[in-house]
Amino acid sequence: MTATHAGPSRTPRHPRTVFVERLERRDCPAGDTGLPAYDIGTPDVTDIWVDPLAGNDAATGVARDAAVRTVSEAWRRVPVGAPLPRGVRINLVAGTYGESLVPNYWERRLGSAAAPVILRAADGAGSARLPALNIFGCTHLVLDGLDISAGGGDVLHLEACTHVLVRNTTVRGLGSIADYAVPQEAFKANQCQHVYIENCDISGAWDNAIDFVAVQFGHVVGSRIHRAGDWAMYVKGGSAGILVAGNEFFDAGTGGFTAGQGTGFEWMTAPWITYEAEDITFTRNVIHDTEGAGVGVNGGRNITITSNVMYRVGARSHVIEVGFGSRSCDGNRARCAALLAQGGWGTDVVGVDVPIPNDGVTIAANVVLNPDGHVSRWQHFAIAAPRTPPAGSNVPSPARADLNLSIVDNIVWNGPADHPLGVAAPPLAAALLARNAINTVRPVLVDPARGDYRPAPGAPVPPGWSEGVTPPVVTPPVITPPVPALAAAFVASPPTTTRALATFTVTFNRAVRGVTLDDFTLRRGRVTLPLRGARLTTADNRTFTLGGVRGTNVAGTYVLTLRAAGTGITDAALAAFATPATTTWRMTRWAPARV
Repeated sequence: MTATHAGPSRTPRHPRTVFVERLERRDCPAGDTGLPAYDIGTPDVTDIWVDPLAGNDAATGVARDAAVRTVSEAWRRVPVGAPLPRGVRINLVAGTYGESLVPNYWERRLGSAAAPVILRAADGAGSARLPALNIFGCTHLVLDGLDISAGGGDVLHLEACTHVLVRNTTVRGLGSIADYAVPQEAFKANQCQHVYIENCDISGAWDNAIDFVAVQFGHVVGSRIHRAGDWAMYVKGGSAGILVAGNEFFDAGTGGFTAGQGTGFEWMTAPWITYEAEDITFTRNVIHDTEGAGVGVNGGRNITITSNVMYRVGARSHVIEVGFGSRSCDGNRARCAALLAQGGWGTDVVGVDVPIPNDGVTIAANVVLNPDGHVSRWQHFAIAAPRTPPAGSNVPSPARADLNLSIVDNIVWNGPADHPLGVAAPPLAAALLARNAINTVRPVLVDPARGDYRPAPGAPVPPGWSEGVTPPVVTPPVITPPVPALAAAFVASPPTTTRALATFTVTFNRAVRGVTLDDFTLRRGRVTLPLRGARLTTADNRTFTLGGVRGTNVAGTYVLTLRAAGTGITDAALAAFATPATTTWRMTRWAPARV
């Protein structure tokens, strides 16, 4: 797995072929009625109306018949860079708003729960069509009922935003995925918090339909997410506290949904700087017609994947994967080093890939049905073997993809009875076969040919199958500060002296074991002096006093060394003392030896 760039959007590339998809239906595919909804309340707002045909930018904008013409003018009237005293609602009259009518960069409108910024289609969902939107540093922003379509870059991009609701909106990338003549991502959010996607249709990207990087808190519910060359959706880069429920994922290359993937270290935000994804719940979704796995976890902690239906998945690989995420440094070495110093997992060396493990993954009570004529190409599962991370990455070694992994109560119907399980470790393979129905129970769905993927009434469902939706419980990120190398230093000797030195003190940066008199050497020039009669004492196994040293009364340059290699000095965790400690001084005259 290769780490992917997770910074600001790339330069748009224009498609060679442009076509317009029909406005997709946005029914909740799993039939859920209990999906959460972000409540914006009934804020007090100032209305600004926009009409691309009959409007005039010199008008007041206070009513439909006094509309301004451009969205740029309406946006300009929203105060920038300061908290809004009152909310603003921009009402878009039905029509197409070309690039010349909208801002190139939507920046720093600071709404609040009581005073949000709302951009809505005034004449119903899909009636106002906009080009790509690039939004930075906005708070409490609502996009409602829009049709956002573009053929390059990212169609909808949020960066450094908080409390953004996208509801009843189509986000559509135009062009050919096969030719890469289509946006890289349809919907990208990075370094954001509280992002909510509800009842939307998001599609059309050679990479991902939805890409969350370093996004904490929010949900994606009741939406259709499709037509992507890679994963239809992933949450990665330290994303956390996200519910993904009641959606339909389909027509994707690498797979349907994964928690975690690969990220450039410098794009992550503290304290979420270890795992790729944490505290993610993926439930009551339908995943169908993906070339790769239906679902995956790649570098996640506390990930729950439950009560989902997967249909016609894994044609080029497997149906479920549990692997490693990856972490690289994309060039900002100072930022990467700073995150490492905080205990983050990664590297500050460009070109090095660090495996990110999993902990606490639960995949339970899901239904996988590959009907006759459809089978995953190689195996049922892909569960990665342990790996050794690079030294200094702060990643526990060995890194494990299966730490506290629970795969239970799933019904899997996929290929022949002897289709490979895909798990090498005998204990894990035995547990999977014992605790899941793999090619022993055939699920029945209501009518998948017509888009109804619910288990049929009376058909077998897994134990624990849930009709409800439980948001994830967010737990504090697990960050272990890096332990500094075991080191020691002498209390400095005077650079020059006329008196023989006989007592020396050396202190370690933590308690150690295994320090003996034989670990010290004393030299005058090229002559090694014996330490017979010297005494080594300590009260705390951290500070040691070497006393009774003889032979330092002769003029010359002295070096006292506490050796490292071969001494057996370690700390309580058995980390070895690796760098010798020395103290040096010069005796300027001969003095009588001490008796």
